[in-house]
Parts: sequence; C-alpha cells; structure tokens
Amino acid sequence: MNATVYTPAYPHPEAIHDIAALSRDELMFIQLERMKWSLRHAYENVALYRNRCIAAGVHPDDLCSLSDLARFPTTTKADLRDTYPFGMFAVPQERLARIHGSSGTTGKPIVVGYTHADLDMWAGIVGRSIRAAGGRPGMKLHNAYGYGLFTGGLGMHLGAERMGCTVIPMSGGMTERQVQLIEDFKPQIITVTPSYMLALLDEFRRQGLDPRASSIKYGIFGAEPWTNSMREEIEQAFDMHAVDIYGLSEVVGPGVAQEFIETKDGLHFWEDHFYPEIINPETGVPVADGEPGELVITSLSKEAFPIVRYRTRDLTRLLPGTMVPAVRRIEKIMARSDDMIILRGVNIFPTQVEAALLHCKWCSAHFQIELTHHGRMDNMTIHVEPRPEAWNPAETSHRSREIIKTIKNTIGVSVQVSVKEPGMIPRSNGKVTRVIDNRAKASSILA
Repeated sequence: MNATVYTPAYPHPEAIHDIAALSRDELMFIQLERMKWSLRHAYENVALYRNRCIAAGVHPDDLCSLSDLARFPTTTKADLRDTYPFGMFAVPQERLARIHGSSGTTGKPIVVGYTHADLDMWAGIVGRSIRAAGGRPGMKLHNAYGYGLFTGGLGMHLGAERMGCTVIPMSGGMTERQVQLIEDFKPQIITVTPSYMLALLDEFRRQGLDPRASSIKYGIFGAEPWTNSMREEIEQAFDMHAVDIYGLSEVVGPGVAQEFIETKDGLHFWEDHFYPEIINPETGVPVADGEPGELVITSLSKEAFPIVRYRTRDLTRLLPGTMVPAVRRIEKIMARSDDMIILRGVNIFPTQVEAALLHCKWCSAHFQIELTHHGRMDNMTIHVEPRPEAWNPAETSHRSREIIKTIKNTIGVSVQVSVKEPGMIPRSNGKVTRVIDNRAKASSILA
C-alpha cells in the first residue's frame, strides 16, 4: 500500500509560546484531526494494526472523539519484537532517513525508523524541551548520552542544533576525559543519565576539582527513573538546575515530555504530537486524570513508525499543565511496572530504596539491589556506598543497622545491607543496573 503523506507545520523550538497560546479546546481539535490521520495511516500501512483492529471490530472511521481511542487495541514491546525488523514501518524503506534501535540485550532489538519529516518534528520537540529546561541559543551543550542506535545521543544532538546550541558530542564513557573537557570547553548545559552524572561528580572530586565552580548550570536528565532526593544532591553538588526529560525509542526518543526549569513540578507532555492515556495496568481500562496507572502513548504525526496506544510500563498520572496550560503534565516517573520487586508479599520499586537511602546523610546515591533465594525464602541485600568524605570502615556495622531500620520503617520489609568502600559498586556510562536477580543462581555476583 502507498503511505499516506502528511506534512504538518513544525514550529521552531524557540516558539514554545505557539503551543502555550492554545486553549485546551483548540489543542484537542488539533489532536483529533491528527489522531484520525495517524490511525488511518497505521491501519492502511501496518499489517499488525490492521489485523488487530479487524479482530477488535474497530476501524479508524469509528474515531469521532478523543475518548473513542480507548476502543482501539494496545501495542506492546512484544509486538515490536515479533515484527522485527521492519514489520511496524508504515512507509517504503527508500523513504527512511534514519533507523534507530534498542540494544537487544534481552531479545531481538526494537527497530524504529524516521522520515525526514519525522526528524524535523523530533528536532523541534527536543529543541522545545531544551528551551523549557533553561537552554538558549548560543549556549554550549555537553551531550553525554550514548550515540549510535540508542536514540538518546543523536536525539538530543538533533534538538540542540535546532535550538541553536553549540553541541559537544561526547557520548558516554571516558569519564576522566569528560571532566577535563567540561573544564576546558565550559559548557552551560549537560545532557546525560542521572546515574552517570553522579559518576562525573565522583570524578570531579577525585581530580580535586570543585563541581560547584564548573560552568554547568543546566542539566537535562532522563533514560531512567530518578528521585527528587537525587535531584537535590546533584543540584547542591554542582550549583545547577536539574530537570527531567521523558521519551522512549518506541515512541520517538527523548523529547516526548519535559520538565520546566521554573516549576520542576512534573513533565509537560507535548500533546500536539503525542497523545497520553493512563490505564489500569491490570485491566487495561483507562482511568481519570489524576489517577495513577500505566502511561499509554499514541503518536499523532509520525510517518515512518506510527505507534498506537503503546503500553510504556511507566507508572505515573496525568495532571493539569502549569507553564503550558493547554497540555497536561505527567508526574515524575518513579517506577515501571516491570521493575517491581515482590519480596515476601511486599511490592518494592528501586526508586523507593533510593529515596530511603538518601535519608541517611552519609549515604551516596550509588547502590545495587541483590536478590537471592535461600531455602523457601527470597532475600534482598542492598549494597550501598557512603559518600567519600564519610568513609569509615569502623562505622560499617552501625551504618548497616541504620539502613536496615530505615528500609523497614519506610518500605515495610526486612533486608540485609552491605556497606561497600566508595567506588566498589559498578558505575554505568548509560542506564544504571539497579537490580541483580540471583534467585535462580547458586551463588551471588557481588562478593
């Protein structure tokens, strides 16, 4: 089938006021028109969507209001893997300008594609996000997200150039050199995972440098959940603003939603290009705004890789917009439904552990959870590091007991704690590995 051609106007990222000037009703009119196009485009050009709709007894013509979207089937990561590599593409391959994908470490990689119009849209929303985070034309931006198939590095690079920033394309790794170039090039903005920002903080201190004296004043952090406690630690350590960016490769990459520097009150969802729903993760039924649940996203303007009601597994809720009243905010993503640990009947998320650890003033944000099985019982050991200036081997037993008590009081579960020497817990150049599940193994990875 021939791909439907759609050419919406993409505003310059400076023009946040274009969407801010819309009323909610005006935005909803735009959403409905774009949603009708997107559903038809997917139905006509992607066999999986067409077959799912036929099986569910729905057709794009049945969409008369935004609420009708709930009648359409959802899409999952398994669907994207099952159609590997190009089964979800809605345009001929000769129209593709770029292909990205996931690492595929847990199975077949997720492959996504972009037309030139898709890249134009992506540049606009990432640039808009950088503007919301405090970035301005002429600023230098140190991009430490990974380059390659991963969408983070090139996505931020694309938007930063559109924004008018000078991009320093560092990618991940080479931590010592990263700090050296931050000192030499003096960027005002850094884009990176929050866990790697902590690794950079360690390196600043190892080199005897004062991170508060660095040139960095704005940080745009994403690709993994992080707590407000970690935000406070980063902001205080570097004397900077730290804000959240949201996105995922299956939808487009970074730039789906962005926290504003002025409010830091959740992420404004760029609803002119992506439509959010919140559903009950167990029943799949949509819930009202303000109710917690799983985020589901439908693209409204993507040509190469339209996505319909994609189940992200990210847990959040929809709130009214503040800086841009026409759009809604998502609450900071604190957990994923597939990250949940069930320990002796208690549901635990790694971000809960992080928040509890950072209540202990001596404890750093570097930690790892190890799950083991002994006899008939699952056990959790939390490996933690003190801040370098607080390291005292004589205090490890006392500090272990302090964390055990804190976890019991805040989360309601008994755990074991191992206090490591600073630097012993593995660092990551990208997304951090928080949980090591050894329940099916005879021995532990961590000694």
